[in-house]
Amino acid sequence: MFWIRLRSSIILVIAALFLLLTGGWVLAAGLFVLSLIAFWELVRAAETGRQPSGKNRLGVLECIGFAGTAVYYAALFFGAEPVYWLGILGAVFLGMMAAYVITFPDLQAGQVMTAFFSFFYGPVLFSFIYLTRELPGGIYMVWLIFISSWICDTCAYLSGMAFGKHKLAPVLSPKKSVEGAVGGVLGSALVGALFGHLFLNMVFEGQEMAAVCALIGGAGAVISQIGDLAASGIKRNHGIKDYGKLIPGHGGVMDRFDSVLFTAPIIYYLAILLIRFE
Repeated sequence: MFWIRLRSSIILVIAALFLLLTGGWVLAAGLFVLSLIAFWELVRAAETGRQPSGKNRLGVLECIGFAGTAVYYAALFFGAEPVYWLGILGAVFLGMMAAYVITFPDLQAGQVMTAFFSFFYGPVLFSFIYLTRELPGGIYMVWLIFISSWICDTCAYLSGMAFGKHKLAPVLSPKKSVEGAVGGVLGSALVGALFGHLFLNMVFEGQEMAAVCALIGGAGAVISQIGDLAASGIKRNHGIKDYGKLIPGHGGVMDRFDSVLFTAPIIYYLAILLIRFE
């Protein structure tokens, strides 16, 4: 299992390097595909398409979610103003509610709520990777998303193994500790500071990017742990081990990117608030 996970991790890193360094329509297309998969994993986990026969099938809610994802990413890529992004979110919501009303009582209210939640959780949150990459200096800035999530995971694991005594969420994730969580935040902040000093100081002259990136990395690490635990909670609620089997040794897209999805919008908005773009 270790070698399978390692091989998958190497492939993921290579793919991430290619997409993030290339940017533009290549990154948008990659995130679009990941978003479609994440949306399907979530609605399948919640069984929004479950029929009386016990089988899951592609239903009207899933079709609206897929169509909404396509329109949303097209709007992002072609530079639509944020007001149009909100309009698309509203249209997806209204479309799902219209399907609920027209097919009543075939669809349950919980299915509609879950489908819209899945659309926001997967496709919309994934899009903040693209938005961060499109910022001035975004080719560097976007890596803070992964520093805040994947570096946090590694540092939290090592800190927990070495010092962990107090359970962080004993029912939801018995192996996670408070000491591990603190170590993850500190590790992300330190790596963020180093990254800011080495790469971003030359991009944003006159700003102390080591301190800014330490703050962004630490804050992102806190949110990434919430994302990790939230995704685990959803799996426990629905009695599944993994969201999918797409990535050998890791599970599905949601299993690998659960913390990244929470971190991406935080990094995007903190960058806008804390950095002077000229």
